[in-house]
Amino acid sequence: MTEPRHAAPDEEQPQVVVHDRRRIDPETGEVRAPAHDSEEGTAPAEPLVAEVVDEVAAELKTQLDERTADLQRLTAEYANYRKRVERDREAVINNAKASVAAELLSVLDDVERAAAHGDLTGAFKAVADKLVSTLQKTGLEPFAHEGEAFDPSVHEAVQHSTSPDVEGPTVTAVLRRGYTFGDKLVRPALVAVTDHEPAASAEPAQES
Repeated sequence: MTEPRHAAPDEEQPQVVVHDRRRIDPETGEVRAPAHDSEEGTAPAEPLVAEVVDEVAAELKTQLDERTADLQRLTAEYANYRKRVERDREAVINNAKASVAAELLSVLDDVERAAAHGDLTGAFKAVADKLVSTLQKTGLEPFAHEGEAFDPSVHEAVQHSTSPDVEGPTVTAVLRRGYTFGDKLVRPALVAVTDHEPAASAEPAQES
């Protein structure tokens, strides 16, 4: 029987080589190229590095696009919020102004009656004119005039008559002025309305 051959003490043992082919260095976290092995014909490291850089760039671009979309959405939501707050603030201010103006309508009625009777003169007229001008600057506007078409949404008819001189329901007298504040109706106007009535036909001539 042949005895097993033992290596001589001076005989060189084969080396075991371990190649670390990971693209990211686990210690530094940097991109690295695999070790060059000329005997096995390993490709140069540059294409592999470029491939990793492209992947990282694509991932960063995706994240940037997501963050940009989130920022645009937040910006639009904040703009809508500011517009809504501004509309609510203006509505509150306008309602407060309209409420104050409504309390002064009776004073304006007295001023209008005094002017119609010729009593609005001197210092009283100057104060009355200033009051009317101030209220109109805030947005209070009078309406209702004789000869305009009757509108039941802003006119309140308290007298009614007919006449062939009008083509349809027409305001023929204003008993109390109406007022609006912006687009809001503060008080309807009290008016007399005249409807159209066909003219009576001529009576037939009497027979002789």
